[in-house]
Amino acid sequence: MADLDAIFKAYDIRGRVGTELTDEAANLVGKALADWLPEAGPVAVGRDMRPDSAALAAALSEGLRAQGRDVIEIGEVTSDMIYFAVGNFNLAGGAMITASHNPGEYNGIKFCREGAKPIGEESGLFEIRDLAKAGTFKSSDVTGSTTEKDIVEDWVQHVLSFINVDELTELRVVVDAGNGMAGKIFPELEPYVPFDVEELYFELDGTFPNHIANPLEPKNLVDLQAKIAETNADAGLAFDGDGDRAVLVDENGQPLSGTVMTALLAEYFLAKHPGATILHNAICGRAAVEAIKQNGGTPIRTRVGHSFIKGDMRKHDAVFAGEHSGHYYFKDNFMADSGLIAAVIGLYILSKSGKKLSELAAPYRQAYLQITETNFEVSDKQAVLDRLAAKFSDGQQDLLDGLTVQYDRSWFNVRPSNTEPLLRLNAEAATQEELDKLVSDVTAVITA
Repeated sequence: MADLDAIFKAYDIRGRVGTELTDEAANLVGKALADWLPEAGPVAVGRDMRPDSAALAAALSEGLRAQGRDVIEIGEVTSDMIYFAVGNFNLAGGAMITASHNPGEYNGIKFCREGAKPIGEESGLFEIRDLAKAGTFKSSDVTGSTTEKDIVEDWVQHVLSFINVDELTELRVVVDAGNGMAGKIFPELEPYVPFDVEELYFELDGTFPNHIANPLEPKNLVDLQAKIAETNADAGLAFDGDGDRAVLVDENGQPLSGTVMTALLAEYFLAKHPGATILHNAICGRAAVEAIKQNGGTPIRTRVGHSFIKGDMRKHDAVFAGEHSGHYYFKDNFMADSGLIAAVIGLYILSKSGKKLSELAAPYRQAYLQITETNFEVSDKQAVLDRLAAKFSDGQQDLLDGLTVQYDRSWFNVRPSNTEPLLRLNAEAATQEELDKLVSDVTAVITA
Protein backbone atom coordinates (compact mmCIF):
# COMPACT_ATOMS: atom_id res chain seq x y z
CA MET A 1 0.00 0.00 0.00
CA ALA A 2 1.43 3.35 -0.99
CA ASP A 3 2.06 5.95 1.71
CA LEU A 4 -0.50 8.60 0.77
CA ASP A 5 0.82 10.99 3.41
CA ALA A 6 4.22 10.93 1.70
CA ILE A 7 3.03 11.72 -1.82
CA PHE A 8 0.57 14.54 -1.08
CA LYS A 9 2.58 17.77 -1.18
CA ALA A 10 1.51 21.40 -0.77
CA TYR A 11 0.28 21.86 -4.35
CA ASP A 12 0.01 18.41 -5.90
CA ILE A 13 1.03 14.76 -5.64
CA ARG A 14 4.67 13.74 -6.27
CA GLY A 15 6.48 10.46 -5.65
CA ARG A 16 8.72 7.71 -6.96
CA VAL A 17 6.76 5.47 -9.30
CA GLY A 18 6.16 1.92 -8.13
CA THR A 19 7.10 2.50 -4.49
CA GLU A 20 5.56 5.82 -3.47
CA LEU A 21 3.11 6.46 -6.32
CA THR A 22 1.42 3.29 -7.55
CA ASP A 23 -1.54 2.45 -9.80
CA GLU A 24 -3.43 1.47 -6.64
CA ALA A 25 -2.78 4.90 -5.12
CA ALA A 26 -3.88 6.64 -8.34
CA ASN A 27 -7.10 4.62 -8.32
CA LEU A 28 -7.86 5.62 -4.73
CA VAL A 29 -7.09 9.25 -5.56
CA GLY A 30 -9.48 9.07 -8.52
CA LYS A 31 -12.29 7.82 -6.29
CA ALA A 32 -11.55 10.48 -3.67
CA LEU A 33 -11.43 13.25 -6.28
CA ALA A 34 -14.75 12.11 -7.73
CA ASP A 35 -16.41 12.29 -4.31
CA TRP A 36 -14.75 15.55 -3.27
CA LEU A 37 -15.39 17.74 -6.33
CA PRO A 38 -18.15 20.23 -5.43
CA GLU A 39 -19.78 20.30 -8.88
CA ALA A 40 -21.50 17.51 -10.77
CA GLY A 41 -20.24 16.65 -14.22
CA PRO A 42 -17.32 15.17 -16.15
CA VAL A 43 -13.65 15.31 -15.19
CA ALA A 44 -10.79 15.86 -17.65
CA VAL A 45 -7.76 13.58 -17.40
CA GLY A 46 -4.49 14.37 -19.17
CA ARG A 47 -0.97 13.03 -18.93
CA ASP A 48 2.62 13.77 -19.85
CA MET A 49 5.11 11.59 -21.75
CA ARG A 50 6.64 9.66 -18.83
CA PRO A 51 6.75 5.88 -19.33
CA ASP A 52 4.25 5.23 -16.53
CA SER A 53 1.90 8.18 -17.08
CA ALA A 54 -0.56 6.25 -19.27
CA ALA A 55 -0.99 3.49 -16.66
CA LEU A 56 -1.42 6.00 -13.83
CA ALA A 57 -3.96 7.97 -15.88
CA ALA A 58 -5.91 4.77 -16.58
CA ALA A 59 -5.94 3.84 -12.90
CA LEU A 60 -7.08 7.31 -11.86
CA SER A 61 -9.78 7.36 -14.55
CA GLU A 62 -11.02 3.96 -13.40
CA GLY A 63 -11.43 5.38 -9.90
CA LEU A 64 -13.34 8.38 -11.22
CA ARG A 65 -15.68 6.19 -13.27
CA ALA A 66 -16.25 3.82 -10.36
CA GLN A 67 -17.75 6.77 -8.48
CA GLY A 68 -20.05 7.65 -11.37
CA ARG A 69 -17.95 10.41 -12.93
CA ASP A 70 -17.71 10.63 -16.70
CA VAL A 71 -14.11 11.04 -17.86
CA ILE A 72 -12.95 13.24 -20.73
CA GLU A 73 -9.56 11.85 -21.79
CA ILE A 74 -7.50 14.57 -23.47
CA GLY A 75 -4.37 12.43 -23.92
CA GLU A 76 -0.78 13.66 -23.88
CA VAL A 77 -0.92 17.39 -23.17
CA THR A 78 0.88 20.17 -21.33
CA SER A 79 -0.33 20.92 -17.80
CA ASP A 80 -1.74 24.30 -18.78
CA MET A 81 -4.05 22.48 -21.21
CA ILE A 82 -5.81 20.67 -18.35
CA TYR A 83 -6.76 24.05 -16.85
CA PHE A 84 -7.96 25.22 -20.25
CA ALA A 85 -10.02 22.07 -20.82
CA VAL A 86 -11.79 22.40 -17.47
CA GLY A 87 -12.48 26.11 -17.88
CA ASN A 88 -13.34 26.14 -21.57
CA PHE A 89 -15.65 23.13 -21.56
CA ASN A 90 -17.25 23.83 -18.16
CA LEU A 91 -16.09 20.58 -16.56
CA ALA A 92 -16.31 19.67 -12.89
CA GLY A 93 -12.55 19.28 -12.53
CA GLY A 94 -9.35 17.96 -13.98
CA ALA A 95 -6.34 15.80 -13.19
CA MET A 96 -2.98 15.85 -14.95
CA ILE A 97 -0.51 13.00 -14.55
CA THR A 98 2.92 14.66 -14.44
CA ALA A 99 5.93 15.27 -12.23
CA SER A 100 6.82 18.41 -14.19
CA HIS A 101 10.62 18.81 -14.22
CA ASN A 102 11.40 16.07 -11.67
CA PRO A 103 13.70 13.22 -12.82
CA GLY A 104 12.28 10.30 -14.80
CA GLU A 105 11.77 7.97 -11.83
CA TYR A 106 9.15 10.34 -10.41
CA ASN A 107 5.58 11.06 -11.37
CA GLY A 108 2.69 12.99 -9.89
CA ILE A 109 -0.80 14.39 -10.25
CA LYS A 110 -1.94 18.01 -10.53
CA PHE A 111 -5.58 18.93 -9.92
CA CYS A 112 -8.10 21.66 -10.50
CA ARG A 113 -11.83 22.05 -9.89
CA GLU A 114 -14.54 23.82 -11.85
CA GLY A 115 -13.48 27.04 -13.57
CA ALA A 116 -9.87 25.80 -13.37
CA LYS A 117 -9.82 26.82 -9.71
CA PRO A 118 -6.80 25.47 -7.84
CA ILE A 119 -6.77 22.51 -5.49
CA GLY A 120 -3.90 22.90 -3.02
CA GLU A 121 -3.12 22.35 0.64
CA GLU A 122 -5.58 25.05 1.74
CA SER A 123 -8.15 24.41 -0.98
CA GLY A 124 -9.05 20.75 -0.73
CA LEU A 125 -5.96 18.71 -1.58
CA PHE A 126 -5.52 17.30 1.91
CA GLU A 127 -9.24 16.57 2.12
CA ILE A 128 -8.82 14.42 -1.01
CA ARG A 129 -5.85 12.72 0.67
CA ASP A 130 -7.90 11.94 3.78
CA LEU A 131 -10.77 10.55 1.68
CA ALA A 132 -8.33 8.32 -0.19
CA LYS A 133 -6.74 7.13 3.06
CA ALA A 134 -10.11 6.33 4.65
CA GLY A 135 -11.21 4.34 1.61
CA THR A 136 -14.90 4.82 2.44
CA PHE A 137 -16.35 6.22 -0.74
CA LYS A 138 -19.87 7.19 -1.71
CA SER A 139 -21.95 4.41 -3.18
CA SER A 140 -22.70 4.89 -6.88
CA ASP A 141 -25.39 3.15 -8.89
CA VAL A 142 -23.70 3.96 -12.20
CA THR A 143 -20.27 3.64 -13.74
CA GLY A 144 -19.05 6.70 -15.57
CA SER A 145 -18.26 6.74 -19.28
CA THR A 146 -15.05 7.62 -21.09
CA THR A 147 -14.85 10.06 -24.01
CA GLU A 148 -11.66 10.94 -25.86
CA LYS A 149 -11.33 14.58 -26.87
CA ASP A 150 -8.59 16.28 -28.88
CA ILE A 151 -8.30 19.86 -27.60
CA VAL A 152 -5.02 20.83 -29.28
CA GLU A 153 -6.49 23.09 -31.97
CA ASP A 154 -8.83 24.79 -29.48
CA TRP A 155 -5.84 25.37 -27.22
CA VAL A 156 -3.63 26.82 -29.95
CA GLN A 157 -6.34 29.27 -31.02
CA HIS A 158 -6.85 30.26 -27.39
CA VAL A 159 -3.12 30.97 -27.00
CA LEU A 160 -3.08 33.06 -30.17
CA SER A 161 -6.05 35.11 -28.92
CA PHE A 162 -3.67 36.91 -26.53
CA ILE A 163 -1.90 38.68 -29.42
CA ASN A 164 -2.64 40.14 -32.84
CA VAL A 165 -1.16 37.44 -35.08
CA ASP A 166 -1.28 39.69 -38.15
CA GLU A 167 1.25 42.04 -36.53
CA LEU A 168 3.92 39.37 -36.04
CA THR A 169 7.13 39.72 -38.02
CA GLU A 170 9.68 37.07 -38.89
CA LEU A 171 11.92 35.88 -36.05
CA ARG A 172 14.51 33.13 -35.80
CA VAL A 173 13.72 31.23 -32.60
CA VAL A 174 15.40 28.20 -31.02
CA VAL A 175 13.02 26.15 -28.87
CA ASP A 176 14.28 23.52 -26.40
CA ALA A 177 11.42 21.24 -25.33
CA GLY A 178 13.71 19.13 -23.15
CA ASN A 179 12.03 15.96 -24.45
CA GLY A 180 8.91 17.16 -22.61
CA MET A 181 5.35 17.87 -23.64
CA ALA A 182 6.14 21.14 -25.40
CA GLY A 183 7.72 18.95 -28.08
CA LYS A 184 4.25 17.75 -29.04
CA ILE A 185 2.32 21.00 -28.64
CA PHE A 186 4.68 23.71 -29.95
CA PRO A 187 4.74 22.29 -33.51
CA GLU A 188 0.95 22.74 -33.60
CA LEU A 189 1.49 26.48 -33.09
CA GLU A 190 4.19 26.88 -35.71
CA PRO A 191 1.96 27.01 -38.84
CA TYR A 192 0.22 30.10 -37.44
CA VAL A 193 3.31 32.24 -36.74
CA PRO A 194 6.01 33.60 -39.11
CA PHE A 195 8.87 32.20 -37.04
CA ASP A 196 11.82 30.21 -38.31
CA VAL A 197 11.93 27.64 -35.51
CA GLU A 198 14.95 25.50 -34.70
CA GLU A 199 13.67 22.55 -32.67
CA LEU A 200 15.80 21.03 -29.91
CA TYR A 201 14.83 17.79 -28.15
CA PHE A 202 11.24 17.69 -29.37
CA GLU A 203 11.12 13.86 -29.17
CA LEU A 204 8.88 12.86 -26.26
CA ASP A 205 10.98 10.92 -23.76
CA GLY A 206 10.14 10.88 -20.06
CA THR A 207 13.58 9.56 -19.17
CA PHE A 208 15.05 12.95 -20.21
CA PRO A 209 18.09 11.61 -22.12
CA ASN A 210 19.59 15.02 -22.92
CA HIS A 211 19.00 17.11 -19.81
CA ILE A 212 16.40 17.50 -17.08
CA ALA A 213 13.58 19.70 -18.36
CA ASN A 214 14.02 22.42 -15.75
CA PRO A 215 14.91 25.71 -17.47
CA LEU A 216 15.70 27.48 -14.18
CA GLU A 217 18.90 25.43 -13.84
CA PRO A 218 21.66 27.13 -15.90
CA LYS A 219 23.20 23.77 -16.90
CA ASN A 220 19.98 22.86 -18.70
CA LEU A 221 20.26 25.91 -20.99
CA VAL A 222 23.75 25.15 -22.34
CA ASP A 223 22.59 23.41 -25.52
CA LEU A 224 19.99 26.10 -26.21
CA GLN A 225 22.55 28.86 -25.75
CA ALA A 226 24.98 27.14 -28.12
CA LYS A 227 22.30 26.76 -30.79
CA ILE A 228 21.26 30.42 -30.43
CA ALA A 229 24.86 31.44 -31.10
CA GLU A 230 25.28 28.96 -33.95
CA THR A 231 22.12 30.07 -35.78
CA ASN A 232 22.33 33.77 -34.92
CA ALA A 233 18.81 33.49 -33.49
CA ASP A 234 16.73 36.39 -32.25
CA ALA A 235 15.57 34.48 -29.16
CA GLY A 236 15.37 31.11 -27.48
CA LEU A 237 12.69 29.34 -25.48
CA ALA A 238 13.18 26.59 -22.91
CA PHE A 239 10.20 24.67 -21.53
CA ASP A 240 9.92 22.49 -18.46
CA GLY A 241 8.77 18.87 -18.63
CA ASP A 242 5.02 19.46 -18.52
CA GLY A 243 5.18 22.65 -20.57
CA ASP A 244 3.54 25.04 -18.12
CA ARG A 245 6.75 27.05 -17.65
CA ALA A 246 8.82 28.70 -20.35
CA VAL A 247 12.00 30.73 -20.05
CA LEU A 248 12.73 33.30 -22.75
CA VAL A 249 16.42 33.64 -23.65
CA ASP A 250 17.88 36.64 -25.47
CA GLU A 251 20.09 36.68 -28.56
CA ASN A 252 23.20 36.62 -26.36
CA GLY A 253 22.06 33.46 -24.59
CA GLN A 254 21.05 35.23 -21.38
CA PRO A 255 17.73 34.08 -19.85
CA LEU A 256 15.11 36.58 -18.80
CA SER A 257 14.41 36.04 -15.11
CA GLY A 258 10.88 35.68 -13.82
CA THR A 259 11.15 39.24 -12.50
CA VAL A 260 12.17 40.65 -15.90
CA MET A 261 9.48 38.66 -17.71
CA THR A 262 6.86 39.78 -15.19
CA ALA A 263 7.86 43.40 -15.83
CA LEU A 264 7.63 43.00 -19.63
CA LEU A 265 4.26 41.26 -19.48
CA ALA A 266 2.93 43.74 -16.92
CA GLU A 267 3.73 46.59 -19.31
CA TYR A 268 1.96 44.71 -22.11
CA PHE A 269 -1.22 44.10 -20.12
CA LEU A 270 -1.36 47.58 -18.64
CA ALA A 271 -1.31 49.03 -22.15
CA LYS A 272 -4.39 46.92 -22.88
CA HIS A 273 -6.01 47.37 -19.45
CA PRO A 274 -5.03 50.80 -18.05
CA GLY A 275 -5.00 50.98 -14.27
CA ALA A 276 -5.39 47.23 -13.80
CA THR A 277 -4.25 45.22 -10.80
CA ILE A 278 -1.26 42.92 -11.31
CA LEU A 279 0.06 40.43 -8.78
CA HIS A 280 3.67 39.52 -8.12
CA ASN A 281 4.85 36.97 -5.62
CA ALA A 282 6.88 37.70 -2.51
CA ILE A 283 10.24 36.96 -4.16
CA CYS A 284 9.75 38.94 -7.37
CA GLY A 285 12.31 41.69 -7.70
CA ARG A 286 11.62 45.40 -7.40
CA ALA A 287 12.00 45.91 -11.16
CA ALA A 288 8.65 44.16 -11.65
CA VAL A 289 6.95 46.20 -8.94
CA GLU A 290 8.31 49.45 -10.34
CA ALA A 291 7.27 48.51 -13.88
CA ILE A 292 3.71 47.95 -12.71
CA LYS A 293 3.62 51.34 -10.94
CA GLN A 294 5.31 53.25 -13.75
CA ASN A 295 2.76 51.92 -16.22
CA GLY A 296 -0.18 52.98 -14.08
CA GLY A 297 -1.03 49.62 -12.55
CA THR A 298 -1.67 48.52 -8.99
CA PRO A 299 0.87 45.96 -7.74
CA ILE A 300 -0.17 43.49 -5.05
CA ARG A 301 2.23 41.01 -3.39
CA THR A 302 1.10 37.46 -2.87
CA ARG A 303 2.50 34.29 -1.37
CA VAL A 304 4.63 31.98 -3.50
CA GLY A 305 2.60 29.14 -5.03
CA HIS A 306 -0.07 28.76 -7.68
CA SER A 307 -3.01 28.01 -5.38
CA PHE A 308 -2.45 31.23 -3.41
CA ILE A 309 -1.93 33.33 -6.53
CA LYS A 310 -5.00 32.00 -8.34
CA GLY A 311 -7.12 32.73 -5.28
CA ASP A 312 -5.73 36.25 -4.97
CA MET A 313 -6.28 36.91 -8.67
CA ARG A 314 -9.97 36.23 -8.21
CA LYS A 315 -10.07 38.27 -5.02
CA HIS A 316 -8.46 41.33 -6.62
CA ASP A 317 -9.73 40.79 -10.20
CA ALA A 318 -6.14 40.92 -11.45
CA VAL A 319 -5.46 40.73 -15.20
CA PHE A 320 -2.04 39.12 -14.79
CA ALA A 321 0.27 37.66 -12.18
CA GLY A 322 3.94 36.74 -12.31
CA GLU A 323 6.18 34.57 -10.18
CA HIS A 324 9.96 34.82 -10.06
CA SER A 325 10.03 31.04 -10.65
CA GLY A 326 8.68 31.52 -14.18
CA HIS A 327 4.98 30.84 -13.70
CA TYR A 328 2.70 33.44 -15.32
CA TYR A 329 -1.07 33.67 -14.80
CA PHE A 330 -3.71 35.28 -16.98
CA LYS A 331 -7.24 36.42 -16.20
CA ASP A 332 -8.37 35.46 -19.70
CA ASN A 333 -6.92 31.99 -19.16
CA PHE A 334 -9.29 31.21 -16.29
CA MET A 335 -6.77 32.79 -13.88
CA ALA A 336 -4.44 29.85 -14.63
CA ASP A 337 -0.77 29.78 -15.57
CA SER A 338 0.64 28.96 -18.99
CA GLY A 339 4.17 28.76 -20.30
CA LEU A 340 3.07 28.89 -23.93
CA ILE A 341 0.89 31.98 -23.52
CA ALA A 342 3.74 33.81 -21.78
CA ALA A 343 6.21 32.74 -24.48
CA VAL A 344 3.95 33.81 -27.35
CA ILE A 345 3.30 37.22 -25.79
CA GLY A 346 7.03 37.67 -25.15
CA LEU A 347 7.86 36.90 -28.77
CA TYR A 348 5.04 39.20 -29.92
CA ILE A 349 6.49 42.06 -27.85
CA LEU A 350 9.92 41.37 -29.38
CA SER A 351 8.48 41.15 -32.88
CA LYS A 352 6.72 44.51 -32.64
CA SER A 353 9.50 46.36 -30.84
CA GLY A 354 12.11 46.48 -33.59
CA LYS A 355 14.68 45.98 -30.83
CA LYS A 356 16.82 43.10 -29.68
CA LEU A 357 15.50 41.10 -26.76
CA SER A 358 18.52 42.09 -24.67
CA GLU A 359 17.63 45.74 -25.27
CA LEU A 360 14.06 45.16 -24.09
CA ALA A 361 15.29 43.41 -20.96
CA ALA A 362 18.14 45.81 -20.15
CA PRO A 363 16.21 48.44 -18.13
CA TYR A 364 14.86 45.76 -15.80
CA ARG A 365 18.12 43.82 -15.56
CA GLN A 366 20.23 46.87 -14.77
CA ALA A 367 18.08 48.19 -11.93
CA TYR A 368 18.88 45.47 -9.36
CA LEU A 369 20.90 42.28 -8.89
CA GLN A 370 19.23 39.17 -7.48
CA ILE A 371 20.67 35.86 -6.32
CA THR A 372 19.47 32.44 -7.38
CA GLU A 373 17.24 30.97 -4.69
CA THR A 374 19.46 29.24 -2.11
CA ASN A 375 18.34 26.43 0.21
CA PHE A 376 19.56 25.80 3.75
CA GLU A 377 18.79 22.63 5.70
CA VAL A 378 17.81 23.53 9.27
CA SER A 379 16.32 21.56 12.13
CA ASP A 380 14.18 24.35 13.61
CA LYS A 381 12.91 26.66 10.90
CA GLN A 382 10.93 28.96 13.20
CA ALA A 383 13.89 29.49 15.54
CA VAL A 384 16.02 30.63 12.60
CA LEU A 385 13.30 32.98 11.38
CA ASP A 386 13.06 34.47 14.88
CA ARG A 387 16.84 35.04 14.96
CA LEU A 388 16.70 36.74 11.56
CA ALA A 389 13.83 38.99 12.65
CA ALA A 390 15.83 40.09 15.69
CA LYS A 391 19.10 40.59 13.80
CA PHE A 392 17.52 42.65 11.00
CA SER A 393 15.03 44.60 13.12
CA ASP A 394 16.25 47.86 11.53
CA GLY A 395 14.54 46.92 8.25
CA GLN A 396 10.87 46.98 7.26
CA GLN A 397 9.57 43.49 7.99
CA ASP A 398 6.52 41.48 6.96
CA LEU A 399 5.42 37.86 7.37
CA LEU A 400 3.36 37.44 4.20
CA ASP A 401 5.46 34.43 3.16
CA GLY A 402 8.20 33.58 5.63
CA LEU A 403 10.15 36.69 6.64
CA THR A 404 10.78 39.58 4.25
CA VAL A 405 13.05 42.46 5.29
CA GLN A 406 13.15 45.59 3.12
CA TYR A 407 15.81 48.30 3.02
CA ASP A 408 16.12 51.33 0.73
CA ARG A 409 18.52 49.60 -1.68
CA SER A 410 18.02 45.93 -0.89
CA TRP A 411 15.74 43.25 0.51
CA PHE A 412 15.74 39.58 1.41
CA ASN A 413 13.14 36.88 1.96
CA VAL A 414 13.58 33.66 3.90
CA ARG A 415 10.67 31.26 3.72
CA PRO A 416 10.22 27.69 4.91
CA SER A 417 9.68 24.80 2.53
CA ASN A 418 6.26 23.21 2.85
CA THR A 419 7.62 19.69 2.46
CA GLU A 420 11.27 19.61 3.54
CA PRO A 421 13.43 20.82 6.49
CA LEU A 422 14.63 23.72 4.35
CA LEU A 423 14.70 27.48 4.43
CA ARG A 424 14.83 29.21 1.04
CA LEU A 425 16.72 32.48 0.71
CA ASN A 426 16.10 35.11 -1.96
CA ALA A 427 17.83 38.48 -1.93
CA GLU A 428 18.28 41.56 -4.10
CA ALA A 429 20.35 44.74 -3.98
CA ALA A 430 21.33 47.70 -6.12
CA THR A 431 25.00 46.69 -6.42
CA GLN A 432 26.97 43.44 -6.29
CA GLU A 433 28.88 44.63 -3.24
CA GLU A 434 25.68 45.36 -1.32
CA LEU A 435 24.16 42.05 -2.41
CA ASP A 436 27.21 40.04 -1.35
CA LYS A 437 27.26 41.68 2.09
CA LEU A 438 23.54 41.17 2.65
CA VAL A 439 23.68 37.51 1.64
CA SER A 440 26.75 36.97 3.83
CA ASP A 441 25.08 38.56 6.84
CA VAL A 442 21.85 36.60 6.41
CA THR A 443 23.70 33.33 5.79
CA ALA A 444 25.72 33.83 8.98
CA VAL A 445 22.51 34.01 11.02
CA ILE A 446 20.91 31.01 9.30
CA THR A 447 23.98 28.78 9.79
CA ALA A 448 24.88 29.98 13.30
